[in-house]
Amino acid sequence: MDRIAGLQKYVKNQKYREALGLPREVSEEYRMLAQGEYNINYLFTHPVSGQRLLLRVNCGSQMHLENQIGYEYHALKLLEDSGRTPKALYVDGSLELLDHGVMVMEFLPGNVLDYRTDLDYAAACLADIHSVKLDGPSGLFCPENPLKAVLEECEEMVKTYMESSLGREETKAKIRRMLDAGWEMIQKIPVEDTYHCCINTELNSTNFLINGKGGPNYLIDWEKPLYGDPAQDIGHFLAPTTTFWKTDVILAREEMDAFIDTYIRAVDGRFDTEGLRDRIHIYIPITCLRGVTWCAMAWVQYQQPDKLIFNESTYRKLEAYLSDEFLDALVM
Repeated sequence: MDRIAGLQKYVKNQKYREALGLPREVSEEYRMLAQGEYNINYLFTHPVSGQRLLLRVNCGSQMHLENQIGYEYHALKLLEDSGRTPKALYVDGSLELLDHGVMVMEFLPGNVLDYRTDLDYAAACLADIHSVKLDGPSGLFCPENPLKAVLEECEEMVKTYMESSLGREETKAKIRRMLDAGWEMIQKIPVEDTYHCCINTELNSTNFLINGKGGPNYLIDWEKPLYGDPAQDIGHFLAPTTTFWKTDVILAREEMDAFIDTYIRAVDGRFDTEGLRDRIHIYIPITCLRGVTWCAMAWVQYQQPDKLIFNESTYRKLEAYLSDEFLDALVM
């Protein structure tokens, strides 16, 4: 816990301990489990109940939110009845006792998704999450034109690379051409009034916890949820920039369509899936742009000596995604 200044003191405060039913004196041991780009997760066992819990410390916000951890907590509460997400038990985004937002949730078991063996489990998991009916946005952000919103996000992220002297000029030119093609593409697509639900928007393989046929199988890491079209989620899940992130897998068009078929069967009429396939295949190339521009931004951030979280495997992937070979393979 030494990586986060003040965290050892924070877990001693009585508000935190009373909210979780912890004894007054700290007897539980916090062990770092994993870290992402914006969060560090610690595993501990509740000394009274014996339940394994996750302490999540937020170190930044992709959405530029003042209370990032509170937004994530709210999404988990909305989805609790799906049975596919961790139950959130405590949140503190006040920054009064710590310079970072804090959330505690249940620890869920499972293995990282394997694209070659686990796609059916992922389809059923996403179908259950997307079938949770909400009464409007319910406190979630809801872009009026989601495709335009993704491209605007791309433009904002890529500024970091475009304005940096560290970026390769050839790479800057390639990304600019891809973005221009993306803008041209969405001009021809009407904004449709489709079924909306809570979508994750970041469906990397490591965000799934797979327990096989007996299940249950879960989706974790709800940093950037939106109220949107489930096609956006499925498009992100299938996009090569997503599948290649933690693996060496890029799905063929036939594999993508087979997954969509399985997903629609799993939805089983709980919401209208008419036109879903076509919308997914629009979101896939736009998602690729989001992945590439995020990588460009993150690559520059990784050059900074004061970066709080540094993942060596992430840095290697950033280099791969910005290579001429990878960028040239993404047809826009």
